[in-house]
Amino acid sequence: MTSVYHLDLDAAGIGGARCAFVPGDPGRVPAIGDALDSEARELAWKREYRSRLGHLDGHPVLVTSTGIGGPSASIAIDELAQLGVRTFLRVGTTGGIGERVSVGDVVITTGAMRLDGASTQYAPIEYPAVAHHLVVRALVAAATELEIPHHVGVTASTDTFYPGQERLDSFSGRVLRRFQGQTDELRSLNVLNYEMESAAILTMCAALGLRGGCVTGVVAERTQHERVVPEGLAEGQRNAIRVAVAAMRRLVSDP
Repeated sequence: MTSVYHLDLDAAGIGGARCAFVPGDPGRVPAIGDALDSEARELAWKREYRSRLGHLDGHPVLVTSTGIGGPSASIAIDELAQLGVRTFLRVGTTGGIGERVSVGDVVITTGAMRLDGASTQYAPIEYPAVAHHLVVRALVAAATELEIPHHVGVTASTDTFYPGQERLDSFSGRVLRRFQGQTDELRSLNVLNYEMESAAILTMCAALGLRGGCVTGVVAERTQHERVVPEGLAEGQRNAIRVAVAAMRRLVSDP
């Protein structure tokens, strides 16, 4: 059976899985796989795309990393859809920009500002990047049940980590004029956070008739500073994974 080019997976190998966790970081794949079951097995690892197959309540579930940013994420979503996956749940990390968004909280994205380029090659910019309502509902229920602090709303999804998110700790220390003041403006519009994949993933899923959602753990409070500390990174990742797995448990029986 022919494998899809980038993921190095084929339909037989994924065991009929119709749901997938799509973290950005390949290093997060084993942690999510272990949260599913102790028998989760690695299927492939090519470039930034690492995949494991596990089971949740008897249902096969994939974990496939997308790498950083919309272009690589779009390849992962497209090729997984070619293999039969229909529900996609991004599990990532994020920088909070909302006043009450703290390290260790999770953000459940209802819609993403499309400050990227990849999503425009699947739908025009006027098309909204919205999460599927059943995925949002499952995420909110999971976070509530687990008593993990969470925020539900709009995410700013960018193509770059430094200038596109108005960071000053880059090599140049400069931010182009078009991005200066952006963070304050987004905060005034009740945007909760920055990240780099939800615009592409949510636009694609909506446009292609798939179910998409995004939950991210807050690892930096941009209202305070730009640093990511190890303790905050660990807490944010852990809480995002817990919420994602609990939410997928609600979704997997009706993929």
